[in-house]
Amino acid sequence: MRRLTVYTDGASRGNPGDAGIGIVILDENGNTLKEISDYIGQTTNNIAEYTALVTALKEALEMGCEEIGIFSDSELMVKQINGEYQIKNEGIKRLYAQAMELLKEFKRFSISHIRREQNKRADELANEGIDLAVSEEEIIDF
Repeated sequence: MRRLTVYTDGASRGNPGDAGIGIVILDENGNTLKEISDYIGQTTNNIAEYTALVTALKEALEMGCEEIGIFSDSELMVKQINGEYQIKNEGIKRLYAQAMELLKEFKRFSISHIRREQNKRADELANEGIDLAVSEEEIIDF
């Protein structure tokens, strides 16, 4: 896999609250190679966004990706990764540093902000991650 396109999203219900990540990985021809939906526990939306990014970067590297194009509807995260905004939150600083280290592994990368409507599938996957965990908790409670 020389070049991959990745859509990421993080969601939190309550901010902080139950949180999930959603990732869609596409090949050079726009074919879906992998979708990831996961529950990440109780956290904020911004932490969820960064967790989705870090998870996607690790996955792309494992797939042998050399060049990556990342799309996210988190304007804050995209501007922080591109050096336009400072990072003040300590939890985000740790994930930002992890993301930047992973990005160094690629020959080339880009990260772009897109509107939420353009990131529907990743958003659905993030919410599915939360739904699965919440429904499992309800089953356990009975």
